Amino acid sequence: MKNILSSDRPVPFAGSEPLDGRREILHAMGTISSRFMRGKEDTVRLAFIALLSGGHLLLEDIPGLGKTTLALALANALDLSFGRIQCTSDLLPSDITGLSIFDREENRFRFIPGPVFSHVLLADEINRAMPRTQSALLEAMEERRVTIEGTTHDLPDPFLVIATQNPCEYVGTYSLPESQMDRFLIVTGLGYPPEDIEKGIIRSGGLRDEIRGLAALVGREDILRARRAVRERIYLSEKITDYIYCIVAATREHPLILTGISTRGAIHLAEAARAAAYLEGREYVLPEDVRDLAGATGAHRLLLRPESHGHRKGELFESILKDIPLPLA
Repeated sequence: MKNILSSDRPVPFAGSEPLDGRREILHAMGTISSRFMRGKEDTVRLAFIALLSGGHLLLEDIPGLGKTTLALALANALDLSFGRIQCTSDLLPSDITGLSIFDREENRFRFIPGPVFSHVLLADEINRAMPRTQSALLEAMEERRVTIEGTTHDLPDPFLVIATQNPCEYVGTYSLPESQMDRFLIVTGLGYPPEDIEKGIIRSGGLRDEIRGLAALVGREDILRARRAVRERIYLSEKITDYIYCIVAATREHPLILTGISTRGAIHLAEAARAAAYLEGREYVLPEDVRDLAGATGAHRLLLRPESHGHRKGELFESILKDIPLPLA
């Protein structure tokens, strides 16, 4: 059996220069974790993985746990523009994408861009928007552009959507279909902070003003260089590819799962694993990178059968993952 750390790695990666922009990215990630998201380092890391992978993040949790704080801190620390959508039942697609208005002075229609034209877009309580509005946002997430009255407008690069939804409140909500959940690279939550940290937050009254005054720690070009490094320099061996395929194939064959992970889901898992390897300073993906991210990138893509009543997607997915041995390195 080949060793994925030696003979299975191509020669050009050996002894190459440090990964582009990694030091700056780690500094920004550490600052956000230590100053604004203490006790939530794993969620901050997942947000950076989504950004470096070119994907999007869905936070499923109750209000008031720091979802907006995470999005604001990420935008300010990385010197990116920030937009916010408060999703409601009367929100229209044009409220997100923008619209054309007639300019009487210039005697022509002029495009007014919506909040989607931001590097970091917070879509708060996405499940409160009507399905038509949800579809408009998710289409923009997938295509990275919007078309208004026959004219196509490209979205900024990088472009990260951090959407939130409250899993405990269902009145006046419109659940995202599984086909639309598939657009999110990662789905996770925040949870309550540890006791000592929460007491400190209560005493300080929050960190919103401090976040707004945060100086940029990383430039946009640094992020783009880091994303190119993730895409072009992080090696995914054949053994790791086989492991990813075994995971997605197992979800398609499970008796309690109607629809397993799609090919897009498998690609997203590979991209996330590459980003995790980059953050660790490696130019190759380890099986542990895949295993540790499989739940966050894969569980939300499952469509369960009616007879699976009582089973949760996350728990079911973890049981599948435990039955698949890690490739030997």
